[in-house]
Amino acid sequence: MSLLFLWSLSSSLTLSPSSTLATDTECVLLSGFDPGFVADGDFVIGGIFPLHYNQEMPDVNYTYQPTAVRCNGFDPRAFRWAQTMRLAVEEINQSEQLLPNHMLGYKIFDSCAYPLTGQRAALAMLNGLGQAHTHMCSGASPLLAVIGESGSAQSIVVSRILQPFKIPMISYFSSCACLGDRRKYPTFFRVIPNDDYQVKAMAQLLVRYDWRWVGVVRGDHEYGHFALQGLLRELKGTGVCVAYQEMIPLLYNQQRALEIIEVMRSSTARVVVVFSAEGEMTPFLKDYMAQNITGIQWVASEAWVTASLFTTSEYFPYLGGTIGFGIRQGQIPGLRDYLQTVNPRSTLMPPCSGQEILLEQHSAYMNTSSPRVAYNVYKAVYAIAHSLHNLLHCQAGAGPFHNRSCAHSTNVHPWQLQHYLQELAFYISGEEVNFDLKGDSIPYYDIINWQRGSGGNMEFINVGLFDGAKASGKELVIQEEKILVVSVCSASCAPGSRKAVRRGESLCCFDCVPCDSGKISNQTDSIDCTECPEDYWSNADGTMCIPKVVEFLSHDAMGIALTVIAVVGACLTVSILAVFLHHRTTPIVRVNNSELSFFILLSLTLCFLCALMFIGEPTSWSCMLRHTAFSITFSLCISCILSKTLVVLAAFTAARPGNNIMKWLGPKQQRVIIFSCTLVQVLICAAWLIAAPPYPSKNIQDQRSKIILECSVGSQLAFWCVLGYIGLLACLCFILAFLARKLPGNFNEAKFITFSMLIFCAVWISFIPAYVSSPGKYTVAVEIFAILASSFGLLFCLFAPKCYIILLKPEKNTKQHLMGNKK
Repeated sequence: MSLLFLWSLSSSLTLSPSSTLATDTECVLLSGFDPGFVADGDFVIGGIFPLHYNQEMPDVNYTYQPTAVRCNGFDPRAFRWAQTMRLAVEEINQSEQLLPNHMLGYKIFDSCAYPLTGQRAALAMLNGLGQAHTHMCSGASPLLAVIGESGSAQSIVVSRILQPFKIPMISYFSSCACLGDRRKYPTFFRVIPNDDYQVKAMAQLLVRYDWRWVGVVRGDHEYGHFALQGLLRELKGTGVCVAYQEMIPLLYNQQRALEIIEVMRSSTARVVVVFSAEGEMTPFLKDYMAQNITGIQWVASEAWVTASLFTTSEYFPYLGGTIGFGIRQGQIPGLRDYLQTVNPRSTLMPPCSGQEILLEQHSAYMNTSSPRVAYNVYKAVYAIAHSLHNLLHCQAGAGPFHNRSCAHSTNVHPWQLQHYLQELAFYISGEEVNFDLKGDSIPYYDIINWQRGSGGNMEFINVGLFDGAKASGKELVIQEEKILVVSVCSASCAPGSRKAVRRGESLCCFDCVPCDSGKISNQTDSIDCTECPEDYWSNADGTMCIPKVVEFLSHDAMGIALTVIAVVGACLTVSILAVFLHHRTTPIVRVNNSELSFFILLSLTLCFLCALMFIGEPTSWSCMLRHTAFSITFSLCISCILSKTLVVLAAFTAARPGNNIMKWLGPKQQRVIIFSCTLVQVLICAAWLIAAPPYPSKNIQDQRSKIILECSVGSQLAFWCVLGYIGLLACLCFILAFLARKLPGNFNEAKFITFSMLIFCAVWISFIPAYVSSPGKYTVAVEIFAILASSFGLLFCLFAPKCYIILLKPEKNTKQHLMGNKK
């Protein structure tokens, strides 16, 4: 047990020169380290609290004995924690149910929020209060358990000192995940959650509020180191990036602090996560406020999120809106009244006269409305009491130790108490208290938001909770409307866009690129856009796939207009046919074979009507009929015109002596010509329908945003053969009519046939490029327009002059006038 008498800066201990030769070893303390509070009892527990939050290190040059560390900055909050321990011990000593007939004692020391001073306090607890110590290595330890420490760095030091003596330690405020390692810290317990849960909760908070670009500031100790590593681990794959990582020196250095503050000022990250203790944050925040930096959203760890030092109004412009995870609050009956019984003159508080009113002098000390750390201290004391109670009430022969033995009530060893601590389970203020195999308690945090109170001071408002016992994804419950600040390098990409990382910058710095047409993203910050299925297309916002618009030439405005034109054309043709039938005996009707005129008018009527077959949703029958009907009716019409052209040319040629051509172009021969020319087209169409008939199809290539219902021609060769044959007949008619254009007579029909064929050919030559280049339903509209335009061209060129004479100039409807014998 020589560790008790180590020479160190924290405990000025040595052996007297004569002691090395004596049989009865006697050790003398050269300097003492008195506790803040002491009470005797049957069982003594220790308490270590940061009653001061700053310290001055002694000058160490190894030429003379250094002075003790000087503690500065009285912390009324920690003083309240120490008083809570005293209250709990007194309650237990007065209880008839818990540890009856036994008294608990305590020794409470100040750690000054510094590991070296915490080490000194631990050694002082073990040494006892006397000046001389004899036979210290026999019997049970005078210290049964320790309540402490606040900071993880201090707890690590104290735990290592207590380990050789197997003295259990219950921390009320040390959350470092490193302390959960049972191989390194086998006697460590805590009533505060492990930081692994806190960093998990912080990661969920950052993702919840879309804070994608954050800075991290930590203290120079294991607590800050392990918390940072845990946070970085939890943030992997979440899209949250860390802009910078800065460390506040353990021994505060203003120059280094100003460098950190400058990093915060210049960074685009406006959210700062801080893993630090209150003692380090106090001078740091004062320097931060002196630089007049605002607009930072602070995310605080449990170590300082409920620090009462920051509740004054001067902090609000800089820390207002801070959010963090606080220790679960509880209720401690009688705490406020007990705190008011403290005599300021006889305590560790700053110089007092003894007449001050505590409520006015130290409001943080009297703040018992929502005890958190104090409640942890309260639970820790009761955990030791319940464990000791269970140990003392062990039934002989049913104990947990060797040969089922129990601990001796007058010689209880700390390791025996630890066994009962590990198995402990009890309720306090409705909360179950127990420890897992790592010595950790049930993970539970209150979510605290710093808001301005009615008096201008800072108030800690509970806005949610994190319950680690719940199922994954359901642990975090928060009132989201409380937080308004957003910190990102780039604003989040809304649904309908994707992230495009900027070259040479962090993954959190990106541009938002709208999804291409036909692709969507329905989540915020999508990495890529998803392509819609074949029959679907993206909506205008690019957030969902909707069925593609099905397009075909229907009875919309365009379809109705073309329908009306076709019907008007057919009716007009029938009207002219009626006029010709009524005047069929007149010379102008009979002069060029009235039968051919009737055939032409009938075929033109069919041409107008076949245009209607192109309007409406394509079906198998309509696709086959529309092309074949069009081609056959036009072939019939052009064949009739060709026959008429031959008759006109032959009629004027037959007047020459010795020319007997008319006998070869009689009515029968004319019908044969018409039938033969039409039959060729019928055979082409028959072969087309047999080999590769037209069929309805969905065209999704020409316009990807639409499904175009159209009639596929089946065989391109057959389609162009049909059009080519009609073009051949038209060209032949044009050539023959052009040759007969100067034949004598006042009514030379060859001129009108020439004009009609010229219009017909012009329409269909223009049709080819327009047909190929028109999209969707306009392709069909172009084809209908070509049919109607060419039909009207033939109708007006061939029959308008005749109707003009028949209806308006009947005096010219004579054989003499038509032959040119009468002007």
